Parts: sequence; structure tokens; C-alpha cells
Amino acid sequence: GVRFVYASSAATYGDGSRGFSDEDQKTRELQPINMYGYSKQLFDLRVLREGLQDRVAGIKFFNVFGPNEYHKGDMASVVFKAFHQIRETGKVRLFKSYKPEYGDGGQKRDFVYIKDCVEILWWLLNHREANGIFNLGTGQARTWNDLIRAVYAALSLPPAIDYIEMPEALRGQYQYLTEARMDKLRAVGCPVPFSPLEDAIGDYVKNHLLKADPYL
Repeated sequence: GVRFVYASSAATYGDGSRGFSDEDQKTRELQPINMYGYSKQLFDLRVLREGLQDRVAGIKFFNVFGPNEYHKGDMASVVFKAFHQIRETGKVRLFKSYKPEYGDGGQKRDFVYIKDCVEILWWLLNHREANGIFNLGTGQARTWNDLIRAVYAALSLPPAIDYIEMPEALRGQYQYLTEARMDKLRAVGCPVPFSPLEDAIGDYVKNHLLKADPYL
């Protein structure tokens, strides 16, 4: 039959209070906090309910960035948006923090480069024995400040960040930390390494965003 690999999302983890484990029992307990995450959770639950997890691969993508996202508008990565903010204004805007344990710009995400994601998807397509619902992040959360500084570094510019108020409507559903547990994907033998954040952003900016033709 045809190999079936589908996209789920780290949005299924909601506010992160239940952790970021992709084990099947934990998946059943998750409580997404927006309709996008809920829609992905419903499909994951259907896979588990019908016992398909030994025949398909579902991928919970964390914060993906990289080439060919230029059509996505508001859904494009912060790397892409920051690049254009810097070119237009010299500054980048980030949301302030409303939790004392996180400084402004200190909120954390598991940023993962699209080129690494494609390598992993290709590996899964060619290893039909590797089935289940898997996280796809680097396993190491980094701050928004780290991300923005890396964009400035790729442009050989000093960072200039403005911290702005978060809209009230977002505050109740904002994730302060996402970090993939990657044990399960590694346990099925996937050997693909992840690019360090600074290297990935450097490649994206210098070899794509700064080029006349930014596409892969």
C-alpha cells in the first residue's frame, strides 16, 4: 500500500502544562487551547482509536522556519517576519512577558529548520517500519531573544528589539514554553541530526532571504 505520513502539530500540547510527551497514553490526555490544535488532536485521537499507529506516521511539528514559506502571510515564521522588519525599520517587535519566571523575549520555543524536517520526513517515507505519532522539534527550546539576535547576526547588524504589549485575547492561550521530547523518534532509529539555531538562521538569511531568488 501507499506510505501514509501526516502533519499533526505541537499546538496539541495546549499551554504545555501536561508536558510534551508524544507517547500514546499522553496524547489521549492533551487539552489544546485553540481550534487549530483541537483539529490536529482529533485526527491523532482517531488514529489511536482505530489502532492505526502501527501503520502510519504522524508528525507533531514544533516551530518550523525556513525557505519557501513566503506565501504564508501572518502564519510565516518569526524569522521571516523579523528579517523584513529589520530591512524596513531596523527593529524587531516581540511580545512582553506576563509571567515573572520569563523575561521579555525570554519565552521559549523549540525552533526547527525546515531542511531538517524534510530530511526526517524523507527518512520516515523510506522506513515503513517506523510508525506512530512523533514529535518533530530539536528537543532544545531557545528564547525569542536568541532567535532575533541570530537574525541580526546573519545580517551583521547589532540587535534592536522593542517589547510590545500582547493583545488581551492572546494572553490566555499564549505558550511560554514548547520543547519536544524526541526519545520516541530516536527510538525507531531516525539518525537525522538537527542544525544549531544560529547555523540554520544564517543559512536561511544568507542563502535564501538575501537572494534575488529565495526559493529552494
